[in-house]
Amino acid sequence: MGETTEPQHQLRRALGPVQLTLLGVGAIIGAGVFTSIGSAAAGGADHLGAGPALVVSFLMVAVACGFAALCYAEFAAMVPVSGSAYTYAYATLGELAAWIIGWDLILEYAISNAAVAVSWSGYFQELAGRLGVHIPEWLGADIFSAVRSAAQVAHAQAAHLDPATLGADVLTYARIFNEAPRLFGLPIIFNLPAFAIVILVTWIVFIGIRETATFNSSLVVAKLGIVLFFLVLGAFYVDPDNWVPFAPNGMKGISGAAAIIFFAYIGFDAVSTAAEETREPQRNMPIGILASLVICTVIYVGVAVVLTGLAKWDTLGNAEPLARVFSVRGMNWAAGIVAIGALVATTSALVPYQAGQPRIFMSMGRDGLLPAWAAKVHPRFRTPHVATIITGVIVAACASVFNINELVELTNIGTLFAFALVALGILILRYRDPQRPRPFRTPLVPWVPLGAIVTCGYLMFELPMITWVRFFVWMTVGLILYFCYGFRRSRLGRG
Repeated sequence: MGETTEPQHQLRRALGPVQLTLLGVGAIIGAGVFTSIGSAAAGGADHLGAGPALVVSFLMVAVACGFAALCYAEFAAMVPVSGSAYTYAYATLGELAAWIIGWDLILEYAISNAAVAVSWSGYFQELAGRLGVHIPEWLGADIFSAVRSAAQVAHAQAAHLDPATLGADVLTYARIFNEAPRLFGLPIIFNLPAFAIVILVTWIVFIGIRETATFNSSLVVAKLGIVLFFLVLGAFYVDPDNWVPFAPNGMKGISGAAAIIFFAYIGFDAVSTAAEETREPQRNMPIGILASLVICTVIYVGVAVVLTGLAKWDTLGNAEPLARVFSVRGMNWAAGIVAIGALVATTSALVPYQAGQPRIFMSMGRDGLLPAWAAKVHPRFRTPHVATIITGVIVAACASVFNINELVELTNIGTLFAFALVALGILILRYRDPQRPRPFRTPLVPWVPLGAIVTCGYLMFELPMITWVRFFVWMTVGLILYFCYGFRRSRLGRG
């Protein structure tokens, strides 16, 4: 179940409740509060957003995530071992289920970090451009989008259609494809900023959990300072007339906004991957998980109130709503500070997952489901160094060549699946072993776990069919690997 008593495989217990809470806040508050909040308020082209009632959307999602967080808190206190949902599934549902969720967590941790790195690259390039530093477009884009866009334009031209109807993004990527330098006739298109930030964060995670927590804490403090700056300055310019009507599109708008912002909340589960490096985990893990969720909910509601008070709700549908509400007032200095905050927020969101994925690999390696290298711990830094390096290479490679939308869709379904399985594990273990010591108990069982399963299942079925197809392909590959390797070489397989 991912545990070990061998000193050379043990991690350093250096984290307290404050560091764990900041770890969770760093994972939860990423680029979402600086970008998707505007789309949730204004809606898409049909303007069916929540409007000022966005605060209700945030509270609804907080309740849904609270169900899952309470389940995670019970497991984290009861099974204080690195591995997050993988370890919990091993303890309740058996080895096969543990492998399935461990393989699924790669989507939530590694693939989501690749998506965050791509988002970081976009902010970095925009900020660099404001400072007069222009990165070549072929060094800041992904090759898959460029190839696909060039093919779409060529097809439209062959059919004597106007390529302009394909949209600005397609035309931009097609131009990048045509203008990129060639090597042996192949275009060189590579997202260098995304690759570089992943390598930097991987190095920090490699040298130690204490250093990782310190770096993350400094980023979180800076990020919260910039959010506080937005709230305080913005409060002086709030116009109450902008809050009328409160819910312009009724429950339809509120529910649609909730679906958009749900993924601004995921991240509290990253706290559970640091259980083995936590002092008094039975007490501190639930504090870190639940406190980070509560703090982020208060921040999100505050931002939603101020933002919708600064401008009419149907004007907020842009990529930088928090910065834009200042720039339209001529306050470019304030808009620049908020833009820097978006970059800091995205950086801090990278750290917890880049630290969490190697620890899941480590737990799987201890159980024999992965090769022995996954469980190796550096003799000096006391970190799973081999797994950390491999994770860094995988995430950096994906971030440099893949499209952000495809990465995000896989992350979404993987995260929801993990939440549902953890909640199911609570129900099963309460039935199988009701007398087991539980330092923290999920309240209102079975209703809270059932609430997590129902809400996560609903959101999963709201995802597009292509996402389900990719998810099933991914899980099929995982099952093939399990039966070809892990089934025979695991602890249970060896008897």
